[in-house]
Amino acid sequence: MALSGRRLLCLIGGACFWLPVCCGQVVAEDSYLNEVQNSVPLSCSEGFTELGYYNGTVSQTDSGVPCLKWTEFPDYVVQYPGRGLGDHSYCRNPDRESNPWCFFRQNSGAIGWAYCDCHQGAARLVGGSSSSSGRVEVYLNGQWGAVCDSHWSDRDASVICRQLGLSDIGTALQHSQFGSGSGLYHFERLGCRGDEKSLSACRSKTFVTGDCNHGNEATVLCAPPEGSGPPLRLVGGEEDFEGRVEVFHSGRWGSVCDDQWDDRDAEVVCRQLGYSGVAKAWSWAHFGQGAGPIMLDAVRCTGNELFLDQCSHGDWEQHNCDHMEDAGVSCSPYTDGVVRLVGGDSPWEGRVEVLHSGDWGTVCDDHWTQQHAQVVCGQLGYRGHAEVVSGGTFGEGAGLILLDDVHCDGSETSLLDCRHGIWGRTDCSHGEDVGVRCRGRSSTDTNEVPAIALSTGPLVRLAGGSSRKEGRVEVYLHGDWGVICDSGWNDLNAAVVCRQLGHSAGAVAAGGFGQGKGPVHLDQVRCTGKEEFLGECPSLGQSIMGCRRRQAAGVRCDVAAAVQVPRQELSCGLRKLQGEGGRSTLRTAWPWQVSMWLQSQSADGGGPLCSATLISACWALTSATCFSRFGSDPSRYVLRLGASEQTISPEQVVVHRKFKGQSGGHDLALLKLPSAKGHCLAFDPDVNAACLPAADSAPAGAPSSCVVMVTTGWSGADSVLASWVPLMSPWQCKKRHGDSFSSHAVLCAGSPPDTSLLHGDGCRGNSGGGLLCQGELGRWVLEGVVAGDYDCAEPSSPALYTRVGRLRGWIDEVVDGQSGRRGVTSSSETNDIVIGLRRQHQHHAA
Repeated sequence: MALSGRRLLCLIGGACFWLPVCCGQVVAEDSYLNEVQNSVPLSCSEGFTELGYYNGTVSQTDSGVPCLKWTEFPDYVVQYPGRGLGDHSYCRNPDRESNPWCFFRQNSGAIGWAYCDCHQGAARLVGGSSSSSGRVEVYLNGQWGAVCDSHWSDRDASVICRQLGLSDIGTALQHSQFGSGSGLYHFERLGCRGDEKSLSACRSKTFVTGDCNHGNEATVLCAPPEGSGPPLRLVGGEEDFEGRVEVFHSGRWGSVCDDQWDDRDAEVVCRQLGYSGVAKAWSWAHFGQGAGPIMLDAVRCTGNELFLDQCSHGDWEQHNCDHMEDAGVSCSPYTDGVVRLVGGDSPWEGRVEVLHSGDWGTVCDDHWTQQHAQVVCGQLGYRGHAEVVSGGTFGEGAGLILLDDVHCDGSETSLLDCRHGIWGRTDCSHGEDVGVRCRGRSSTDTNEVPAIALSTGPLVRLAGGSSRKEGRVEVYLHGDWGVICDSGWNDLNAAVVCRQLGHSAGAVAAGGFGQGKGPVHLDQVRCTGKEEFLGECPSLGQSIMGCRRRQAAGVRCDVAAAVQVPRQELSCGLRKLQGEGGRSTLRTAWPWQVSMWLQSQSADGGGPLCSATLISACWALTSATCFSRFGSDPSRYVLRLGASEQTISPEQVVVHRKFKGQSGGHDLALLKLPSAKGHCLAFDPDVNAACLPAADSAPAGAPSSCVVMVTTGWSGADSVLASWVPLMSPWQCKKRHGDSFSSHAVLCAGSPPDTSLLHGDGCRGNSGGGLLCQGELGRWVLEGVVAGDYDCAEPSSPALYTRVGRLRGWIDEVVDGQSGRRGVTSSSETNDIVIGLRRQHQHHAA
């Protein structure tokens, strides 16, 4: 499909996105679409209304990323009434694009958009003598591919059959009986629980990273297995061998009532399912409540039966129970002291849980250090990197808290080898459940070829850029460094490359870094954005014919997420575009950022003394701690403003009168900028103020919509860093910082970025940096200021921020007092402008 240009799509509140304008239409007669439609009933083939609006049920992008709900963009819903936008995440085309599309959240937290492939994740059966059996093929990124049978199970088969509408149960067949496919494999493992409606809902899918030979294709028969009694499955557990017991009868799955349910019944279930571990019965819907019929009640087994229906039980679907009494089992092959990681996005991270007397439970994070994490990771088979992750990152446990007061020195081979308190005795809550991360990300660049594990895929490096964070992507394959064709290259691919190289902030696809001298190793790379390594992403491999123009794919890493807005009236909290020759180009990312330097510092003398934030044309806000060492004489300091590279000296420094020198409460200071005839700065696309919160207000932003901004250098691409941070619970900061934390005047959020890698003077420039959350109409609001003499820390570590809303009265008192004498626009007047704009927006929306 050809692109005929780009159009700037803007929300009423100011956030804008560039959308490609396609000159073609959706062509239903394409041969591959006919093939899809003849194999699978897809919603998109009949999803367009007479007026050309899509109203189907596809809810993921063409790379398989879940769409966000339209209600997260209320201004956009108002802008396009009656176009099918609402409290759902289905793809739509309210602007009558020929392709439906949706918004999605990138790993950095930034909002992006992408077209939706209505056929993504479709399945078909090939080579069978009937429509209910055959070789499984899945449609992904424009191609049909097979699933490897190395991990193929009845659970996976049942999901495929259910997605195809053939049966609610399927049987996985061993060895291909239906011939070989094209040789292209998409998935090594589906990892379905068995109750999903489609394979897109299976959470443990893994792309092919090793070899799957012809004849290893997964095959299925959409019918119950023969000769083994009514089929069983376990649903809702963290492991395959545990869950709510469900039985298949009369074409439906249903649960079992826990009346008289005991370990002998569990033993029969485990035997029928082929599990040889320790059988344990669970009652009271331990693994969640079912939603279908309750099939059996009063089950009484002797423990010697081969199948559950051989046990004594009541009549089918005759019971006096509800789903609160659904029976469950665990068939654990583990022994006491085994650990597992739960709730993470990857197998090597999560909440730590330990097995004791047949029960899984969490571990309290008291006294936990890297040595503890090293023991857990080593016990799980991971070597090298290990770190403790703050409580709550991977969710709170729901069962027992089994261990507390654990003390490890790092040399132990098992968590049980560490000294610990009495099992089950603790003074902790689940908010203190400890988590660990066992796989690190490289932070060094090298042209050498180190030894790597096969599972990581090819080595990756960036070349031709102006810094280590950008460049042409090169991969090491077949003993040579080569490039990637930029056909199909996008921000999701860039996110994976940057993640593999150790960068954790935003990533964008980019070009202009030259063609390189090596071969074209990869073409049509299609990542979902969640992979750890580029080798986990499907691609066409080497394809010279498909890359005749020799355009090499490139990336820029650690790019602060930008919300583009059109040039309009200058007002607080907006990041602007300035038109040049009919085009709009982003001139600056964060126009309110200020850095503070000593007059005696040179431009190449390391990092700044502190960071600050513009709150009006005449005032900037920073931390009072910044003046503890060199005093509050304004002549000692020089300020750099926004992206204008303008350098000025402050006219006045006002430290909060209640600041006592300790980190935390009242740690604010105001910097008065020089003025001439009542005028200070002239706002332009390079310089603007952030909005201030209302007095005594709490942050309105979601954890993923707040950034902490710090200055790292005098100039250059890396001089300002914006890191997305989560807002944290007060107890997390109380636990880490003790008496320095006061929930009244201090916010708790993730730590600013570690800038010690950029210069050797630690992270001192982080002090005074702003914590900004995106509020109404897309405006950025200064909710907090980095408090204290800040030390470097991990981003997941809780940090203290002075709560600006709590001290808004003092800010207004100082600013209004000065502006009353000099005729300068005050912070309260600026906020009144914002309120007026909001009312104007509400009037238009009504």
